Amino acid sequence: MAKQSPSQRRKKNIPPLPPQGVPPRYNRSPFTWLLIALVAMTLFMSLSRMNRTAELAYSQFVAYLDQGYIKKAVFKESSREISGEFSDAALTQLDKGTPKAFRVRYIPEFLKSNYAEELKSKGVEVIDATGDSLWMPILMNLLPFILLVVLIYFFFLRGMRGGGMLMNFGRSRHRMRGKEKKVTFDDVAGIEESKEEVAEIIEFLKNPKKFKKIGGRIPRGVLLVGPPGCGKTLLAKAIAGEADVPFFSIAGSDFVEMFVGVGASRVRDLFKQAKENSPCIIFLDEIDAIGKKRGPGFVSGGHDEREQTLNAILVEMDGFDTNDQVIVIAATNRGDILDPALTRPGRFDRQVVVPLPDLKGRMQILQIHAKKIKYDPTTDFERLARGTPMFSGAELEALINEAAISASMQNKDFVEMADFEEARDKVRWGRAKRSRVIDENDKRLTAYHEAGHALVQAMMKDADPLHKVSIIPRGPMGGATFALPEKDRLYYSKKYCLAQLQICFGGRVAEELFCDDITSGAQSDIKQATMLARGMIMEWGMGETVGPINYATDMSGDGYFGHFGPDYSQRTAELIDAEIKRLIDAAYVKVKDLIEANRDKLESLAQTLLKYETLDGEEVKTIIAGGRIEKPTVADLLEAEQKKTPAQTPDSNNADE
Repeated sequence: MAKQSPSQRRKKNIPPLPPQGVPPRYNRSPFTWLLIALVAMTLFMSLSRMNRTAELAYSQFVAYLDQGYIKKAVFKESSREISGEFSDAALTQLDKGTPKAFRVRYIPEFLKSNYAEELKSKGVEVIDATGDSLWMPILMNLLPFILLVVLIYFFFLRGMRGGGMLMNFGRSRHRMRGKEKKVTFDDVAGIEESKEEVAEIIEFLKNPKKFKKIGGRIPRGVLLVGPPGCGKTLLAKAIAGEADVPFFSIAGSDFVEMFVGVGASRVRDLFKQAKENSPCIIFLDEIDAIGKKRGPGFVSGGHDEREQTLNAILVEMDGFDTNDQVIVIAATNRGDILDPALTRPGRFDRQVVVPLPDLKGRMQILQIHAKKIKYDPTTDFERLARGTPMFSGAELEALINEAAISASMQNKDFVEMADFEEARDKVRWGRAKRSRVIDENDKRLTAYHEAGHALVQAMMKDADPLHKVSIIPRGPMGGATFALPEKDRLYYSKKYCLAQLQICFGGRVAEELFCDDITSGAQSDIKQATMLARGMIMEWGMGETVGPINYATDMSGDGYFGHFGPDYSQRTAELIDAEIKRLIDAAYVKVKDLIEANRDKLESLAQTLLKYETLDGEEVKTIIAGGRIEKPTVADLLEAEQKKTPAQTPDSNNADE
């Protein structure tokens, strides 16, 4: 069989052959070697049992000698014993299971001077082993145990001096990234203010004399606070990359083990290595795992391992000199639960908020991640960024990746805008369930429900513009109506909130007016409307009766003992409930009047949804204005795709062969 070239092997996903003349290397762990030693010792002891020796009295030896049972005798004067073998004829006469070898002890004074000659005359092979060492048999018996002790020393005891194996629990488990993996500020987008705030840390690491000349002290610790996926870890790597210094990375959970005191030991080891490699950056990810607020002894335990680890971090950060070019950066998404001693000046005395990206930031993040894939040059990233409000950087990266996967599965040469739109919906709401068999009544009800949302969304001037509406199941939803915000909202106006309340009830009112029934499909809409109305009354002061007073309960607690429960009377609670119900009832009535006045438009919109399943904002406006939509349905597209594929017949298959 001919050998295949390396390129042929790569195409067939066959692993490459090892270089000729170089034997393959197999790396075994110390535990593997220990297991091999135990197996070898067991085999050695088993072989020793197989070579059993019969212990004879001197009188038995003399009797067997007279009967001609002795074939071989070895004299060992040093140990005062005679060892030998029985003859084959003797084994047939003796008891079953008698070993072939024997050993007998004797007293030299009792033997005749010519005893060896007497044995030879009786046909016994005599061997004089008087000069053999006495220690050899002992060493042979002790060899397995000596081998085991050597292995334990080599792999375990010797490593204790370097803190390895059994004694490495106190060593830090950080990962050190050198200068070869450099992340810069060009790889970070959407958090421009945060990048500006940490710029002075980079300057300090590059040029510390600049600060010493005036006498300023650089912050010893920087705490990055923000929601998950906003780029806190990426920002810390970029700081190290811009300053061109080593980067020590460790998670807060890596400090705590089952052994008490291990976390504090690892903290000391980490800071010791960081000082030896200064200037450098220590990055503590998810520091809330060890930095939570400390309470009384009966709450968290006076000797809690987490508290010891936290105390070690506090002491090490206090021990920094002004000459130590070591910056500690920590990241958390729970800055409210950190211990005050950790965030006081002199430790993590600077907090940098890493927020969710705004519209411009989302567009920049999408463009950065899109550089890794092939996409349509006409892609509108601004439109895509508008359709991804409250998306984090991690979700935007997942969006780009999902779009590339979707385009690859469809055998496209590049990613199109439709792939990005589908990926956005998949990341936020889940994959579209096109294969689900839906009852016609359920499909009709979903169409009217979503048509009610879309109609109200399109006709509310204070709401966000309608993006698209779909009755294709996605995630837990049977359908969805999507808005396309024109900008990021920093504040919610009362008019906007009232418009959102009406949009929430558009689906329920449509069910009531067109299906003569109501269903549980409005569950999430009712929940969203209730939360919005409660926020308007209790937090934002938009209620007419209770006024601009904050009635929201702080669930984070205050100090060591958290205070839970409402801070208002039962009478106030009744007023709040009445105000919330008044808002919701008013929104429901307004939506009902709006849909009653536009019944024909909603009917047309629902029928079009049943036909095409998905409509964009412009198509919805066309239908509301009285126009008609003419485009191929999903069934037409599938039928056209089947016609493009030529039918495979047996003759054509044979011709291809």
